[in-house]
Amino acid sequence: MDNYGPYDPSVDYSPGPATREVGPEGDKIKPWKPLHMSRRNFLRGVVCSGTVIASAGFLFSTTSAARADARAVERMITLTVNGKTHRLDVPPNETLATTIRYRLGLTGTKIGCNQAECGACTVMSGGTTIYSCSTLTHRVRDSEIVTVEGIASPDGTLHPVQQAFIDELGPQCGFCTPGQVVAAVALLNKTPKPTVEQARMAMSGNLCRCGAYDHYLRGVMKAAEKV
Repeated sequence: MDNYGPYDPSVDYSPGPATREVGPEGDKIKPWKPLHMSRRNFLRGVVCSGTVIASAGFLFSTTSAARADARAVERMITLTVNGKTHRLDVPPNETLATTIRYRLGLTGTKIGCNQAECGACTVMSGGTTIYSCSTLTHRVRDSEIVTVEGIASPDGTLHPVQQAFIDELGPQCGFCTPGQVVAAVALLNKTPKPTVEQARMAMSGNLCRCGAYDHYLRGVMKAAEKV
């Protein structure tokens, strides 16, 4: 029966390992055997090697002179609001609305949406209206800030815009009114005799949840006659 069937090449080789380890010593080299290391000895070796590496990094490292972070920001700033100069300790990430309301106590500036969309926090910086809820205080520390508290005269006489808004029943709930007043005054300071379209465009950044847009618009046009 051995003469039948496909040829099996394994019959030409003796049983046993197909290869053997060969080294410089020839057949005298001892076959490799795994080390009989306990778990305790293994962990001890890992800890010791880590300690050696860490110590080498410390010993061969070079020291350098300490220096201040270039990104550090001076917290103490001088802020001018409604003609008064204030020396304040303000974090670099604080918004102008927070500084005005909670550090200076000028709560006429409202924080509505806190996303620069509703205009309740509108103030003037250098004569231009800005949303104070999205403006960092440090960015306007060199500007003249005017809030709604700085619109009326020092003796308490209302600005023509404020009086016109009262006459035209502009304020309803009143939450948006400070921003409306500041936006209207800024417009009339630059354009004393605006057209209706100019007034509408200048006031478009202030949302009124009560829908009294026409009342505010008529107030702006009435105040323009007295400025």
